[in-house]
Formats: sequence, structure tokens, C-alpha cells
Amino acid sequence: MRLTAADPAVAPRQPSGANQPASLTDWANRVTGVTGIPVTALWAYGNAELAIRATSPSCQLTWATLAGIGRVESNHGQFGGAHLLPNGEESAPVIGVPLDGTGGVRNIPDTDHGRWDGDPVYDHAVGPMQFLPSTWRVYGADALGNGQPDPENINDAALAAADYLCVGGRDMGTASGWWSGIMSYNDSADYGQKVFGLADSYAREAYAALSTTTH
Repeated sequence: MRLTAADPAVAPRQPSGANQPASLTDWANRVTGVTGIPVTALWAYGNAELAIRATSPSCQLTWATLAGIGRVESNHGQFGGAHLLPNGEESAPVIGVPLDGTGGVRNIPDTDHGRWDGDPVYDHAVGPMQFLPSTWRVYGADALGNGQPDPENINDAALAAADYLCVGGRDMGTASGWWSGIMSYNDSADYGQKVFGLADSYAREAYAALSTTTH
């Protein structure tokens, strides 16, 4: 796979003209129909992009990249029949397999005393963006300002993922920076290709929908 900075998943593409969304909520309501992403998840991804623009403008991370990751990791918080509540919480926790060194997974002994994953022996990835408890301890975000960063809340998880991808001054608007960021999230070429394909599709679908002028 070859990435270029012109790809929508890599570089932001925003429509121009009078058909601009009036708010993040308006944008999410308009984009959900063409992407199939739940409105609550879209709001979280869009909010994370806006937040990272303010704190790390040189990163150039797009909501579409976060959405691609969210789709691969948990189907936007819907894995195993769960669904997102209006406040961003999941109806049931999304918890990955035990990282016990079997079946091709890494061996990661417990780091959170089972607080997030319920397992005091081994760690599990948790939440819609599938954070390890040890990673969440460093990057956990409080997107809603309630003083309770929660990896099972897609608003907090999306913002934490944005912070993680942009660490160290990384520029997600370049092909090399984008690939480096995704590989830091999951060091698998197959994973990166899936995320890119989804992100690129989401960006193009949203752009087309928002570029269509209604009368």
C-alpha cells in the first residue's frame, strides 16, 4: 500500500460553501447516514480532532483516522452486541482477550489490579479504542470534563487515542507520520491497511455528503 498526503485519510479535506455544518452535532447527524458510524461515535471522533487541533495543531490528525481505528478495534463500541449510550458510555464493557502469551498474543501481567478489565492476573485491552490499562494510565483523557477519565467512554477514549497518535510532535498529515502513528497503535501492516481503507472511505463519504448542496 502506498500513502500520499493527498489521501483524505491522511490530510484533512473539508468542503467549502454555504452547506457547512452549523455545529459538531449537526455534522455528526449529517455524516452518520453515509458512513454508518453511530452519531455518538462520530461526535467523539470529531471532538477529538477539534481538541487536538487546539493543543497540537501540527499533528493534523483527522476524525476519519480515529474512526478507522474505532471500527477495527470495536465496531465503534458495538462489539459483542454492545451499543453506545448518549453520554458515550457503552451498554456493556468491551474487553479483549487475556494477554497471557497464548494464541499469538503478548504476555502482559496485570497492571491495574483488575480495575478496568476485571482480571487481576493478566491485562486485557479495554473500551471502544482498546487501550491497555498501562497505556490508559499514561494517556487517559477526560473529554467531558467530569474528572473521571474512562476507557469505556468513547469520548474519553477517542481523545486519548488522538493524544497517543500525536505524541512526540508526530505529523499525521504526512504519509510517513500517519503510518508511524498507526504502527505505534498496533504494529501490524494488515491492521494499518484496514484502518487506512476504512478511514479513506469514511473521509470520502463525508466529504461527498457535505459537499452536496440542498435546496
